[in-house]
Amino acid sequence: MKTTKLSVHWMEGLHLRHAARVVQCAQRFTSRISLRLRGQVADARSIFHVVMLCALMGSVIEVEVSGDDEQGAVDAITQVFNEDGDADIQS
Repeated sequence: MKTTKLSVHWMEGLHLRHAARVVQCAQRFTSRISLRLRGQVADARSIFHVVMLCALMGSVIEVEVSGDDEQGAVDAITQVFNEDGDADIQS
């Protein structure tokens, strides 16, 4: 099992667009990926679960991954959280 802590840096928090990126990323792996925040646990493959965390900017989410491809999953989820997702907003 691998764990890491990731900070939400998006001004809007972990809203639908960013949550969808997390879910799409998680679905590429066979490992079980859970997100924990303030006692809540979310399945990273469920958009509903991820959004229901209500993670605001500055929230620190604990990511727990277990399975055959856990290192790749941790690296990929970390990359999603480190992306500047606001760069693709078109005015």
